[in-house]
Amino acid sequence: MEYQNKALKLAVEIGDKTMQATALGNIGFDYMRLGKFKEAEEYLKQAIAKADSTGIKDKNFDFEIYISQFYDTTGRPELALEHYKRAMVLKDTLFNVQKGKQMTRNEMNYEFDKKEAIAKAEQEKKDVRQRTIRNSIIGILAGVLVFLIVVYRQRNKIKTGKKRSDELLLNILPEEVAEELKEKGSAEAKAFDEVTVMFTDFKGFTTIAENLTAKELVAEIDYCFKGFDDIIHKYGIEKIKTIGDSYMAAGGLPIPNKTHAKDVVSAALEIVQFMEAHKQQRLKEGKPIFEIRIGINTGHVVAGIVGVKKFAYDIWGDTVNLASRMESSGEPGKINISGTTYELVKNDFTCTYRGKIQAKNKGEVDMYFVS
Repeated sequence: MEYQNKALKLAVEIGDKTMQATALGNIGFDYMRLGKFKEAEEYLKQAIAKADSTGIKDKNFDFEIYISQFYDTTGRPELALEHYKRAMVLKDTLFNVQKGKQMTRNEMNYEFDKKEAIAKAEQEKKDVRQRTIRNSIIGILAGVLVFLIVVYRQRNKIKTGKKRSDELLLNILPEEVAEELKEKGSAEAKAFDEVTVMFTDFKGFTTIAENLTAKELVAEIDYCFKGFDDIIHKYGIEKIKTIGDSYMAAGGLPIPNKTHAKDVVSAALEIVQFMEAHKQQRLKEGKPIFEIRIGINTGHVVAGIVGVKKFAYDIWGDTVNLASRMESSGEPGKINISGTTYELVKNDFTCTYRGKIQAKNKGEVDMYFVS
């Protein structure tokens, strides 16, 4: 009863008369089941009136049956008979409407079937003509398709080959230089006013290498250099080359930037951390360890491609030589930078002045350890 009343309230709020009639009838029927005959009669009459006003005969039939049962139960057979008769009239009306609809449907189906049979016959004629045309077209298309497949495969082979050659070229040269080489067939050497060059080297490499098989040695260097590659890529630094156990990279080329010194020192710090973690793992396994020295210098360089076979991107100048001296004058596990680089990064890193250190063929040079 509680839910029926909620339904009635909602029906009134949204203005749905069909729902209102249904709710009123259900409430009246429930009151009749509860033995509250006065309330039952009131709600059933409201339901009938609402259904009459909206013309919903199927609902009105139900309500007339309900109230007929109600009057029969309460000992008023005349009223029970009256409403039962009204229900039967509604039933006949509903039956006639349904029957009329069914007849209309039958007539429509007959006309539809008739038209469909004519259309089917016409379609069969068209199908014969179209089948002949279609078979001819299929034959032509099959030939064209075979031709296209051959062309597509050849083009894919060319495209795949070009992609592979481009990828190999980008593994050897910076992207900008590679593009210039593809467009012009050559790449001009360029001067850069300020580039930061980094050299790394393993202390006692020759001695340690004697205790490793060739396979173990190559695997160890490969592991370390792959780690370095990932780190310098993170900071947008260009790998220049490796020579034995030495690794060379530079920041600020082939596209100049103002952060090259900071980028290279940041990368060097990560390389030291990477090597320290690797060292501890090797010690746990009882294996020989490599300790790294890193040297960094900033200055003018010339960069370009050398050779015509197995060509490589390289850099030259006194800046490169001094960076190499920074590495050889350093200590294992430390980053040794020149005074030139220090002036560019002194506000970003903590550095310890080492004084003027004698560097081979360079005399005394200001050097700093980055901590």
